[in-house]
Amino acid sequence: MASTKTKDRPKPFLFPEFCKACGRCISSCPKHCIAMGTEINPATGYTPVVLDLEVCNGCGLCLSACPEPYGLMATPTEVDFEPLDPEMLFGARKTAAPTPVTIPDERVPLPELEPMILKGNHASAVGALLAGCRHFFGYPITPSTEGAELLARLLPQLDGVFLQAVSEVATVNMMYGCGGAGRRCMTFTSSPGFSLMLEGISYMIGAEIPGVFFNVMRGGPGLGNIGPEQGDIKLACRGLGHGNTHAPVLAPSTPQEMLDLTMVAFDLAFEYRNPVVLVSDGFLGQMTGRVRLPSYMVKPGLPDWAVYGDEMHRGNLHTSILLIEPDLEAHNVHLNEKYDRLTQNEQRAELFRCDDADWVIVACNTPARMAEGAIQVLRDRGIKVGLFRPITLWPFPIDALLPVIERASGLIMVEAGAGQLEDELRLAASHAGIAAMPPIDRLRHFGGVLPQQHEIVEKITALAGE
Repeated sequence: MASTKTKDRPKPFLFPEFCKACGRCISSCPKHCIAMGTEINPATGYTPVVLDLEVCNGCGLCLSACPEPYGLMATPTEVDFEPLDPEMLFGARKTAAPTPVTIPDERVPLPELEPMILKGNHASAVGALLAGCRHFFGYPITPSTEGAELLARLLPQLDGVFLQAVSEVATVNMMYGCGGAGRRCMTFTSSPGFSLMLEGISYMIGAEIPGVFFNVMRGGPGLGNIGPEQGDIKLACRGLGHGNTHAPVLAPSTPQEMLDLTMVAFDLAFEYRNPVVLVSDGFLGQMTGRVRLPSYMVKPGLPDWAVYGDEMHRGNLHTSILLIEPDLEAHNVHLNEKYDRLTQNEQRAELFRCDDADWVIVACNTPARMAEGAIQVLRDRGIKVGLFRPITLWPFPIDALLPVIERASGLIMVEAGAGQLEDELRLAASHAGIAAMPPIDRLRHFGGVLPQQHEIVEKITALAGE
């Protein structure tokens, strides 16, 4: 029978949130009352020990062995311990300000102007200004630098901010802060620079921070060259950093679309609270074309969720850190619901002479321009050819392609790359449950070499048996 003295000794009590699973208490216990646990504590990520105190004599050796902060303590007379939520540790934030309200954007009418002759990168910079962007962060990289150079000249005249960052990594983190403040911001970059931004883009997607990234794609992999290529489609559509990340991806094919889709990108970024990626190629960025300005410009408002630095918004918080697994799962479910809305509502495509087409070319960016010229030549020869041009690469506009697939004899993928656009088409078709696809052929070039009009003509002429 245990002595009265033994009964009076306090036995250990475990605080799982403070246990670091070091195992010192296990080796110190002469009665073998402590064992390593098997379940992870979601608050810490550690596997705390488990106690079986039936034969414990209260010797206290385990209490002495436990390192600070103590996971084991003497059993209190009354246990009122409850883990504290750090967000609630100091109580509600004290402010007399009203609940934040959204200040809506305004559209300011513009006078009708004569068309401008603009380089593609310049057209996108003008589109950003008209969309209300007054903050630019970036690091120069060919062949995208002209857009940044124009904004460097114009933003200071518009009370805006142009900041050349020390790197692309710094750029994306500056955009996180600016977008989190509810301000419209963008960057121009090219393929290697875009790769460096991916970790920060994942943070922005996780924290639901808007921002516009214009990637003027160039030859790769590695440093490659500054020629036009489409090797970043996979990166933009499927590789935006770690975790469950997606962003709308817009692919212009003319200087006019460089302007128009840049304006669309800012609208999408704030409507869905998500980064948006524009992808062009090195040729399109340098191409000069006729551009008409829209009938309006945007005077941005301020969203209610902004961390703006004033008293009204001081209760807001942006973070992608969710340490409790069920909380992070719930956040991913929320993101997936947003991705579903984007897929249902934001598919964009242009169909050129597809109504009666036996053969359908699928192409975007500059290769789509080559395809349009080839179609006219082929039509003159009596070969019915059309162009399906995806404008959103993610979500891929599969809904618009379905009726084309039903009547086409074959699809021809024309790409300045290794089939990344074809991969997006096939994946979207699979998710749409399309069991039977028409035959898919392809014309590809790499390393900054673009598919040429005569090659497209020769390819389809041979396929059609003419």
